[in-house]
Amino acid sequence: EIEAKYTKKMQVLRDELDLRRKTEIHEVEERKNSHISELMRNHEKAFSDIKNYYNDITLKNLALISLLKEQIEEMKKKENHLEKEKADVLLQNKQLKEPLQQAQEQVLELQKKLAHYDKDKEALMNTKARLKVTQKELKDLQWEHEVLEQRFSKVQAERDELYQKFTKAINEVQQKTGFKNLLLERKLKGLLSVLEKKEVELSEVLAASNIDPGTHSLVSHKLEDVLNSKNTTIKDLQLQLARVCKAHNDMLQTFKAKLTAFGIPLDNLGFKPLASPVLGQ
Repeated sequence: EIEAKYTKKMQVLRDELDLRRKTEIHEVEERKNSHISELMRNHEKAFSDIKNYYNDITLKNLALISLLKEQIEEMKKKENHLEKEKADVLLQNKQLKEPLQQAQEQVLELQKKLAHYDKDKEALMNTKARLKVTQKELKDLQWEHEVLEQRFSKVQAERDELYQKFTKAINEVQQKTGFKNLLLERKLKGLLSVLEKKEVELSEVLAASNIDPGTHSLVSHKLEDVLNSKNTTIKDLQLQLARVCKAHNDMLQTFKAKLTAFGIPLDNLGFKPLASPVLGQ
């Protein structure tokens, strides 16, 4: 039984080992086959690369040969063209012999003219010297012109500023004198109106009240005194008005003289100066 048991175990173990051996052999064969396949693929790829490489070289060589053939053809064409040009040039040389002789004769004439070159050169140097002096004078005149233009601009600006000041001053003076004249005239009219009313009232009072001649004379004297005082006031106001009008007119004359002195036309004022009439004129 023990022998049979171990014989059986031995058989089982032998079968397992045989199976393992077969499996390992199979795996080794698989790896060998895969390695062979990989080597074949690598060899085929290397062969394909080498084939392509040599094909490229062959194509490049063929292209180069074709290009060289074209270049040779082009060079032959150029050679033929140069031969033709050479023949044309030889023909032109034959045709240009006569013009060459004429040109040589012209050279002789020019050499004769060259003898007078020194004199012309000296005259040219003198002319250049005079031109430099003239250019310097021109620069000086241009500088003076710029200075004068700057001075003119400055004077023109001062003239415009003075013109604006005069315009402003004349407007202010006209406003002040016009306002003062208006006040004086209104005051004078008011006083005359009051005087006339007082005279009328006085006449009515004297007519209504039967005053004796002595009292009437006294009242008349007082009235005359009052009238004389009022007349004196009126004359003073008239004198003040005349002085203001005269000052206004004198100022207008001075302003016109200044405008004329600065070369400004009176029409450029933009308004017409109004001269105040003197009382009694």
